Amino acid sequence: MTTAAHTYASDVAFSPAVKAIQARKGSREAYARSEQRGWRTEVDDNLAAFLADASSFYFATASVDGQPYIQHRGGPKGFLKVLDKQTLAFADYAGNQQFITQGNLSENPRAYIFVMDYAHRRRVKIWGEARVVEDDEALTNSLMPKGYRARPEQVILFKIAAWDTNCPQHIPQKFDAADVAAALAARDARIAELEAEVAALKGEKAAGVVP
Repeated sequence: MTTAAHTYASDVAFSPAVKAIQARKGSREAYARSEQRGWRTEVDDNLAAFLADASSFYFATASVDGQPYIQHRGGPKGFLKVLDKQTLAFADYAGNQQFITQGNLSENPRAYIFVMDYAHRRRVKIWGEARVVEDDEALTNSLMPKGYRARPEQVILFKIAAWDTNCPQHIPQKFDAADVAAALAARDARIAELEAEVAALKGEKAAGVVP
């Protein structure tokens, strides 16, 4: 199965049925104008920076008969790598051995990546096609984050068809525990530094050094 030819990049999401509902509910005219500007089809600097800071995303596939499946993927920041302007890739770690994603991709290459940044209330949607690459040790090693304790089983390559962003409406603001811990540690260190300065000044005053 291959992706059908589209007039606009956004047609990957805006099917005739979707456009018909947009027309019925009054949003088609606005989206028709946005089609002229076009959704992005290549990685730009903004997307590259966004992905370099991402430590989590959701990966969606579907079986040949259309049954959807979404799986979480996580790792160190930047584990979802940009190979070129239209290709993303990541090392696929050994998991529960269900192989639903791999089975789906063997019959239906269409896939979707959804990346959330809760701290900054941002999200990116990426449509495309994906395939599994097994037994390519060099590629796997190049995508495996250094020092990360996981066993890479294979690689998933993702070819971008289109991508877009959403407004921050209704995204709850959340922060990673590691980021919160780092911020609290920095605060505590600064407090300790200031307390030491205060104690030193009090000692100097008591000794008559400070008038």
